Amino acid sequence: MLACTLLILFAGGLQALAVRVQVTWDIGYLNISRDGLSTWRAIGANGQLPIPPIYVTQGDVLELTAINHLDMPVTLHAHGLFQRNSTYYDGPALITECGIPPGSQFTYIIETRDQSGTYWVHSHYRMEGIDGLRTALVILDQDMSLLDEYDEDVLLTLEDWGQEPNNDLMERLQVTPFANLSTDHPTVLINGINANFLQPIRFTSGRRYRLRVVSMSFTYWFKVRLPGHTMQVIEADGIYSQPSTVDGLDMCPGQRYSVIITAKESLEFNYALNVTFYSDYIPQISGLTPRYHHVPIVYRKDAPTKTFPLIEDHEVKWADEYAMESRDKHMLLEPVDQHIVLNIKTLINKVGIPNYAFGDYAYNNVPVPPLFTALTTGDMALSPSVYAPQLNAIILKYNHIVELELRNPDTVMVHSYHCHGHAFQIVESGPVHKNSSIPAKRFRGRQPMRRDTITLAANRYVRLRIKADNPGVWFQHCHQEQHSYSGLAFTLIEAPDVMQRTLRVPQEMIEFCRILGHPTRGNSAGRAGSDMTGIKPPLAITGTANSIPDTR
Repeated sequence: MLACTLLILFAGGLQALAVRVQVTWDIGYLNISRDGLSTWRAIGANGQLPIPPIYVTQGDVLELTAINHLDMPVTLHAHGLFQRNSTYYDGPALITECGIPPGSQFTYIIETRDQSGTYWVHSHYRMEGIDGLRTALVILDQDMSLLDEYDEDVLLTLEDWGQEPNNDLMERLQVTPFANLSTDHPTVLINGINANFLQPIRFTSGRRYRLRVVSMSFTYWFKVRLPGHTMQVIEADGIYSQPSTVDGLDMCPGQRYSVIITAKESLEFNYALNVTFYSDYIPQISGLTPRYHHVPIVYRKDAPTKTFPLIEDHEVKWADEYAMESRDKHMLLEPVDQHIVLNIKTLINKVGIPNYAFGDYAYNNVPVPPLFTALTTGDMALSPSVYAPQLNAIILKYNHIVELELRNPDTVMVHSYHCHGHAFQIVESGPVHKNSSIPAKRFRGRQPMRRDTITLAANRYVRLRIKADNPGVWFQHCHQEQHSYSGLAFTLIEAPDVMQRTLRVPQEMIEFCRILGHPTRGNSAGRAGSDMTGIKPPLAITGTANSIPDTR
């Protein structure tokens, strides 16, 4: 359900017309078969799946109302939106809010004046997102020069879809040996339907198509190519780049790209957009992983589809964020005020399920969301002692330049890192283990590419930079939902002293916490100082990566 009202805004003495876009999601369960293989209780909005994508124009105010008809809380996260001055609308449950209780409703206010491009919205409570509560969010540009670069806008959403409710699966994973679980692999949905039954995309000769590709995945990676055509990358995760020509996209869960594809003049052949669904850390099983799908690109209804010889991945020129430059004139952030090194560690529990951590402790929620701790503990909010160890809280000073070095020493496992509240500059990547033949990659230009989601490949580190100019509590986590659920996350407590002067949490959110039994004042336990009485001790991760040398 969507409605629009007009607002008159005044800025710099000029009158601008903005729109208040009102979208309502009545969130409930649906017994549905989206892939034609299995029927189970999924989560949709307004009685439908897929949920229609949301389109707004830069400068609009999106009011997204969630009416919760589930039997558990709901939250919504606008993936990639900075939520400047409104961290409480960011969405991760028990971090910036307690959630919307069953039978209640709440409106998220999402400002778009500083951002445009390609995003998506999903639940950030348990497994509700992967069970259906997700859709694309497109913020159309006000800059007319960008609109001159293409003739048509095409959205391509890519989803993973399981064979049972993932909330049920995650509960069983805590008590059931992994080897005894179902080995069903997710299927692929493209634009919300089974990838094997797609309607064609029609191309008109000579026209320029902006293809917005959104990986709304929580598990596997996607590769996207259109043989016979080149792609000109112009956007990654809502950040416009200097145009760069590539053959294809290799996308981790949560990433987005916009590419310009110029249609051929000839109508002799039709073509196929190749979509590969894969994961490097899962053994290959014929027909299951990887999976190959083909989206018909039709120039002429009766034309044959052109075939191409198979080529190896290393022969493909994939989009490379280390070789890209941002278009927005953001220079390399320097000098660095705070350098943070986090090693990914793994611990296999007693039933054979891995727990993960950025550092020494697996992430876990606590009674008081850290946003409320940061807002209610005065000067103590600047001390790590008021945040429980399992929050992996890192306190940032206002306007400091921060370099995050994230290190994955595992030689098999791959992760997908998503940063809330910021788009990070991509500075460097290289091998963790010095005996590796993996080459280092370093940004060599002046305006590093920025984005909010990146692959943490096996045996690699990445160095990313942000400026701590967005006071708030920002969740940082692996976007493979099982890994985040198992502890691979940390929190940035950004300028809590500034937060206390400038942020006011909506009263409805405080009332929701009361209904759900969560305190909204004090340290992580709802107590004074560093007294954490009542909180379960953190799970210490003492596996891989206890003593990895610093590569600086």
